Amino acid sequence: MVASQVHPLLRDRAAGLSPEAVRRLDEAGDAMAGGELDCAEAALAAALALAPDSIEALRLSGQLQQLRGNAEQAVAILRQALAKDPHDALVHISLGVSLQARGENEAALSALQRACELAPDFAPAWFNLGRMFQLLGRAAGAITALHRALDLDPEHLAARLLLASAQASLGAEAPAAANYREVLRRQPGHPEAWGGLSALDTERFGKDDVARLQQVLQMPQPTPHARIQLGFALARALEDQADYRAAFRMLRKANAWRHRQLNWSAARMRAHVDAMLAAFTEPLAGAADAAPGEPVIFLVALPHAGAGLAGQVLAAHPYVGGVDESPDLQRVIGEESARRGQPLLQWVGSATPADWARLGQDYLARAGHWRRGRPRFVDAHRLNWRVVGVALAMLPGARVVHCRRDALETCFACYRELFAGGHDFSYDLDDIASYWRDHERLGRHWQQLFPQRFLVLDHEALLAEPEAQVRRLLAFCGLEDDPACLGFRHEPAAARTALRTQQPWRREPALAARYGAELDRLRLLLGVR
Repeated sequence: MVASQVHPLLRDRAAGLSPEAVRRLDEAGDAMAGGELDCAEAALAAALALAPDSIEALRLSGQLQQLRGNAEQAVAILRQALAKDPHDALVHISLGVSLQARGENEAALSALQRACELAPDFAPAWFNLGRMFQLLGRAAGAITALHRALDLDPEHLAARLLLASAQASLGAEAPAAANYREVLRRQPGHPEAWGGLSALDTERFGKDDVARLQQVLQMPQPTPHARIQLGFALARALEDQADYRAAFRMLRKANAWRHRQLNWSAARMRAHVDAMLAAFTEPLAGAADAAPGEPVIFLVALPHAGAGLAGQVLAAHPYVGGVDESPDLQRVIGEESARRGQPLLQWVGSATPADWARLGQDYLARAGHWRRGRPRFVDAHRLNWRVVGVALAMLPGARVVHCRRDALETCFACYRELFAGGHDFSYDLDDIASYWRDHERLGRHWQQLFPQRFLVLDHEALLAEPEAQVRRLLAFCGLEDDPACLGFRHEPAAARTALRTQQPWRREPALAARYGAELDRLRLLLGVR
């Protein structure tokens, strides 16, 4: 399909309606496009009064409720529209988007797959299906769908960007780079493409890239975040030219831009850790039965501290069902706090063993799909390090693996990355050092409190002596040795199971020495040379 052509699915959506009803629908569409939701709602109410059976009026009404954040109401309206015409692919697309907003991911996937069946030549249907696959962590399905979208509409830049991201998540960095470069060929200043390109370990920027990025950064940007993305990309490009002084200056600017957008407080984080230490001077009287927690391996670490490699080792074992970064543990704790009307640290001391057993069963019911019928699964959510004591009260049979890496390299790697979300501590050197200290002291406390259930895994040791460290890790997790946990290093990139894009057994670059005196302040803050 040529992008400039109007797809038949989009034609005659108001066929058979009165001129006034058509006018009202057009008015609603324009108002929604302009963000004037109240005007759109009034126009849709008028259109539905004139044509209550109009599929298009119902579809737009569902989209309006979705824009208002009323996903449940949007789903109800869209299902009403489908009851009138089950073969309308546009309604299936809108329904899929709204179902995903409600957290009904599998139902959303089914709706989008149905849209593609009904309109196999409609690029937006395949794009939304690819997006849904990517949200579900099914990158291979996303790649197939997004290739189809681009076959139909090569100008669909959002599909090309998402395709590049999916390829990168499977380690296919060369085609990912090619797609990011194609976006930049069409839009030379596209910040998301520059940001995606700079996140690829194997991509190398040239002098022309530096010049283009410097030129783009001098132009007005559509959003503050776009400028931040370009700033981080330019820092990476300067680093690739071995101009570390200029790269650090750019990093400092880009991090400052991002830091000003946030409300991170190192003092508040420090106080939270102090309170957690005070609440867990000894293990809680947790659930009486340890057996239900035996399948769970909690993987805790700072970003860039080795959790990716450890997760790959575990995921390669035939008895491990998968590696999950979903916030199930955080949700169980948050919902219990809401039910009690108290924050965690106010109710944690009064919870009974029966309470902990109930919460543990709730967690297992949510997270169990990652087990895939196998004896173990790995939960690697980034915030679980803060609540290890709670997790082991809920699931006394669970195991915790704490991944650690050289402090300076870990903290600087965080400072070099623009995270997609979370990790708000990472955009100021003082905040990073403070967060690292909090992470370390709480980790040491959990290790002292739960010596049989808490393993410290040193990343440098794992790289230096993989056979011994992998055996140690597997034994701690109650798993027998398996050659797959070492042999996966030789598999092609597309075949591996991965956390994010870290390549197996490849050491993250030791960059601190290259930056020399630029990192003296961070060394001082961390107390390292």
